[in-house]
Amino acid sequence: MLRFIIVLCTLPWLTVPASATTLAEMAGQMIIVGFEGDGPKDAGVRAVASDLAAGRLGGVMYLKKNVTSLETVREMNTLFREAAPDLAPFITLDQEGGAVERLTRDVGFAEIPNAATVAARNTPEQAETLYLRMAWGVAEQGFSVNFGPVADLNSNPENQIIARFGRAFSDDAELVTAYDAAFIRAHHAAGLVTALKHFPGHGSSTADSHEGFVDITRSWDPAELEPYRALIDQGLVDMVMVGHLYHADYAEGDAQTPSSLSRRWIDGVLRGELGFDGVVISDDLEMGAIRDHFSLQDTVVMAVRAGMDILLFSNTADYRPGLAQEVLNILLAEAASDPTFAARIAQSYDRIVALKARMH
Repeated sequence: MLRFIIVLCTLPWLTVPASATTLAEMAGQMIIVGFEGDGPKDAGVRAVASDLAAGRLGGVMYLKKNVTSLETVREMNTLFREAAPDLAPFITLDQEGGAVERLTRDVGFAEIPNAATVAARNTPEQAETLYLRMAWGVAEQGFSVNFGPVADLNSNPENQIIARFGRAFSDDAELVTAYDAAFIRAHHAAGLVTALKHFPGHGSSTADSHEGFVDITRSWDPAELEPYRALIDQGLVDMVMVGHLYHADYAEGDAQTPSSLSRRWIDGVLRGELGFDGVVISDDLEMGAIRDHFSLQDTVVMAVRAGMDILLFSNTADYRPGLAQEVLNILLAEAASDPTFAARIAQSYDRIVALKARMH
């Protein structure tokens, strides 16, 4: 832990958070969006920077389309940090290794293999060294959050989104925990925040939540919670990313509510059973599993009521430069009519600020 603190102190863009004075500022911290553009002068990039400066956003999400060179990435990230100097933004990407990377060899970034290959070729101790090199490379570009490691078990070899791309370390929960811990420790040493994914477990599923509704009722096993339980107990977890997965035994009434919008999964299992009191972030809320079944209004309100702290939107399904404001308006309108909802926003803000305060 001391090593983590010392390293974080060396990163100048991670500044001491300022206290929000309005509910709007609190709610803004709960929103992370993707953007159009790949350079600091692009309109989409400027729009995001403006939202950060105005307190309408807590962070940004990179996709591969935003990366044409490491130099322009650093320039954009400098712009984003300077836009919100008092409460540093979460500048996020998916950099797992293998097929899931935003920084690639095409722009001069040293790629590493996927999780399955890393585990096959390396002990957890060796993997930590490998991930440390990757994490330092990510941090050098100005990022502050890497959406990983994958905590899914490789329990279904026919799985379309995990097994197919070798994204899980193993089908054994203890091995997944060991390699996840190595990934997290490496990123902490480089000053980065991580996010375990995809709660409550995507590895046994038979469909892809990017494409549509995913029912894990028959495939899911409680063993898929074990990496989360162990890593939470070890105090290693910064964020947990919740997937869009439906399990009939955890349904709320007759509704087919996915885990990302489910109070039973988030407040019940993740916080209650597993004891996680940190930041909970959604998987992309524009995936087919959500956008095909829920309006933006219902998505935002249901997620927050379920216990979600950060609402992640790739802003790719129907790109709108004003998406952050749309989400913020929904949050504030609901809070205006419901003090309990307003209190949930304040709770999420406290968790987010506490995590950002550890980033220096």
